[in-house]
Amino acid sequence: MFSNRYVRTIIFSRVLLQLGIWIRNYAVLLYVTDLTNNNPVYVSLISVAEFAPIFIFGLIGGTFADRWRPKRTMVWSDLLSALSVVAVLLAVMNGGWIALLIGSFISASLSQFSQPSAMKLYKRHVPGEQLQGVMAISQTLVAVFTVLGPVIGTFIFIQLGINVSLILTAVLFLGSSLILSSLPRDAEEPKSGDAGGFMKELTAGLRYIGSNQALRTLCLTFSAVGLASGLTQPLQIFLVIEKLGLNKQSLQWFVMANGAAMFVGGIVIMGIAKKVKPQLLLMIGLLVAAVCTMGIGASSIIWLTIVLLVISGLFYPCIHGGIQTLIVRNTEGAFMGRVSGVITPVFMGMMVIGMFLSGYLKESFSLLTVYVVSGVLIIAGVLMLTPLIVEKGRKDERGKAS
Repeated sequence: MFSNRYVRTIIFSRVLLQLGIWIRNYAVLLYVTDLTNNNPVYVSLISVAEFAPIFIFGLIGGTFADRWRPKRTMVWSDLLSALSVVAVLLAVMNGGWIALLIGSFISASLSQFSQPSAMKLYKRHVPGEQLQGVMAISQTLVAVFTVLGPVIGTFIFIQLGINVSLILTAVLFLGSSLILSSLPRDAEEPKSGDAGGFMKELTAGLRYIGSNQALRTLCLTFSAVGLASGLTQPLQIFLVIEKLGLNKQSLQWFVMANGAAMFVGGIVIMGIAKKVKPQLLLMIGLLVAAVCTMGIGASSIIWLTIVLLVISGLFYPCIHGGIQTLIVRNTEGAFMGRVSGVITPVFMGMMVIGMFLSGYLKESFSLLTVYVVSGVLIIAGVLMLTPLIVEKGRKDERGKAS
């Protein structure tokens, strides 16, 4: 896979981009908490600045990604992100810390144009049998920075301060842009059948998803998994304090164990990607996640909770790797940006809804109830996959018969 120039270049650029994002996010978080004396309103605004663009610009960015050339879009997105960080640095040096939130919003918005373009390049230049392995690499990269990102971001801010953190972020974004500029020049963009004005192409993308059974199924599955993930994510601290009787600082070790297992799981999937069908990989990942989620909610034994977190982390790349591979395989190149721009915001939107509901459900029922509900939702996601698996089986049988 790494012999493929596109895979090698995009992954290397994503390493720099992820590192820059984590340094920026933790510098902003820690700087704002210091400046506002841990004001929860301003701290929550940081999350809004980082997540709101996914809803606002997901489909819009995906539509433009289909209209524009992917390499050029990624290069300019990263370059403009670097320039936005420089502008924020100048504002902060003059005492305007609110610019940090605006800068985070702009940078996160630009990534909604860059990510669908990367998927388009994979679609065009990565052989079908290698796609699953490439998606596993991408998921492994996320897992690595889930573990290392907060540590690196916190260390740089504490040791060097907000100004150096922002300078490093800008340099990393610029480096990503320069690396991507080394890719071959974009070919002329193929147009979808409904090519025309922006709104026409946007609605054509929605119609395309609605008429494609595989994409409809994946959208529903991703919705269920997103809601399930959102229900449990804010409650991890209560697992540590209430169920295990530990202090809140202990949460970091559980998060690191889960992230390290995700890293290992991603490496394993890279090795078996060619041998396992993506829909089977996805189903296995979801079933393991459902069992582990309910088990974690019920466990009051430290070692058992860690074991379940590790098992869950090992199989987590199966879920995202399987879904992303199926999306790429079932989407025409001309619609790749719009499909990616719809399905990711669906997941994030449902996750935010789950996060909003989780506290109320815990207060009304119990921690265990919320984790059981989360597990049931994941199982529902598995059941939603049934039409896709049945249809795939029929196609395989017809292929053998012919």
